[in-house]
Amino acid sequence: MCRIFSFRSVIKSQVHKSLVGTENALSTQSTQHPDGWGVAYYVQGVPHIIKSSEAAVDDNIFHKVSGVVSSETVIAHIRKATLGPKNILNVHPFQFGKWAFVHNGNIENFEKHRRPLLAMVAPELRRFILGQTDSEIMFYLILSHLKQHISLSANNVPIEKMVNITKQAVQKIIALVGECSDEQETDPSKTYLTFVLTNGTTMLAHHGGKRLHYTTYKNRCVDRDTCPCFSFECENSTQSGYINHLIFSSEELTGDNIWLPMKQDQYIGVDHEMKLTIA
Repeated sequence: MCRIFSFRSVIKSQVHKSLVGTENALSTQSTQHPDGWGVAYYVQGVPHIIKSSEAAVDDNIFHKVSGVVSSETVIAHIRKATLGPKNILNVHPFQFGKWAFVHNGNIENFEKHRRPLLAMVAPELRRFILGQTDSEIMFYLILSHLKQHISLSANNVPIEKMVNITKQAVQKIIALVGECSDEQETDPSKTYLTFVLTNGTTMLAHHGGKRLHYTTYKNRCVDRDTCPCFSFECENSTQSGYINHLIFSSEELTGDNIWLPMKQDQYIGVDHEMKLTIA
């Protein structure tokens, strides 16, 4: 299936190594996931989205973008199509206003469930669904739940509130289509709902059957003597509940970061103050 990389930090950082430069970078993974790529990065709170239906490893634009991007928030995806043809409308990230979304997974018997899922999307959002994927419908279904409780244009979304609302949306999907398969189940036709959602300040990931790793600290930060934001949490598991960076990746990436696997049905995220929540 697909591969995900997402990054949230208190300082602007380049992501070239994670996208291109490391042994297991996203572009390398695209040899097995050749059906398109997309990167969203935030500048002054506004998402900039660049997509292509080509394989990232062979796409000069992907390499150029990876070298330019420097942001506090980045969300990237390489696609191996399960539903919907290979075209730009079906490439992740999907975006609405400040919100961006990437999904690794599938909804079993999607054509059977397409209409009921669409019916759960707010009418004012439904018209923005342009592609043929289950992923895009899931994004707008989650946004429909969020907009009942928060303003989608708000910057400061409490992470606990976002977790609870997103859980409700996911449970509605599961009630209709069935439970998520676990990672040992490799049949791509089964239901997997692993995703990352962000508005540029708050970021939330869900492990819905396809593996996802996260990291909040390093063995040793190479910038520890010069970074104005260096703190205990940069090289240790947080004691304060706040962190300086959060990275999600389908695969562990080489380097100094300490990677941990997310658990099935787990939610992990940070808010605008980088308060970490694991639920």
